[in-house]
Amino acid sequence: MTKTLRNTFITLIIVAFGSLALGADVNAAKKNKIDQGVIETLENFQNLVGNSEDLLENAKGVLIFPAVKKAGIGIGGETGAGALQINGETVDYYRTAAATVGLQLGFQKRHQILMFMTDESLQKFLDSENWQIGGEASFALVTLDGSGNINTKTANKPVIGFVFGAKGLMYNLTLEGAKISKIYPD
Repeated sequence: MTKTLRNTFITLIIVAFGSLALGADVNAAKKNKIDQGVIETLENFQNLVGNSEDLLENAKGVLIFPAVKKAGIGIGGETGAGALQINGETVDYYRTAAATVGLQLGFQKRHQILMFMTDESLQKFLDSENWQIGGEASFALVTLDGSGNINTKTANKPVIGFVFGAKGLMYNLTLEGAKISKIYPD
């Protein structure tokens, strides 16, 4: 077996096992674990973003993913389980998943929040079976200004997204291409 073929084979095995491990976590999701993660993620978000209460109050729906896990070696994937809240109450549970190809190595865990700011954008999401981030033309990944407040130019879109972790909002990330589908956890 040539060195290149062997390395490709090893990479595929690692990615396959990594995908199984990531997928097993979502498939075994429990409502109470997701609910607790949603509470903690919203608290972290409110502590991180200065004017988040206004956005949360004005959002027609908020989709919170407490732990999106991404792993890969050249080829990878990401997945996580979360909940959709309307008027502060959980109405359904969802999974986000995406495949990635490119220069990547390692593992990352992050929080994701999507806010549906209009009735129309929320209804489009609810009516879809596999909603794809980026398929919504008016989606924006939100950044913060120097004082920790939301950039108002991106906050005016029908769907806005936040990606953050233990050290604040992460930069140079994209959510596009991720598919979101309903799950029915125990």
